[in-house]
Amino acid sequence: MKKIETTNAPAAIGPYSQGFVVGNIAFFSGQIPVDPATGEMPEGIEAQAEQSCKNVMALLEAAGLTAENVVKTTCFLADIADFATFNAVYAKYFTSRPARSCVAVKDLPKGALCEIEAIAEVG
Repeated sequence: MKKIETTNAPAAIGPYSQGFVVGNIAFFSGQIPVDPATGEMPEGIEAQAEQSCKNVMALLEAAGLTAENVVKTTCFLADIADFATFNAVYAKYFTSRPARSCVAVKDLPKGALCEIEAIAEVG
């Protein structure tokens, strides 16, 4: 088991890790749209979806992977009305179209509008 850590994605805000590689599978914690350089979140679902995707890409890069390695994502939205806008941004990053669940939830950490977690194949 190998822990994945990078300063190019937000640090964990609780008792968890950014990710782990176990065998040939990488598991990444959900990424809210916090800019790791500033600790701030942009306004609006489009900008927040963009930042969440960038954070996932930073974790993948830290593990030596790309979006092409992703086999499953789970996406959380604070408002299902944002689904179409979120999808438009998500589609730019996950062009291989991994399996996905996308659900609306009551609240997300720090008042975020979206969160993305990923599972990827290593190798």
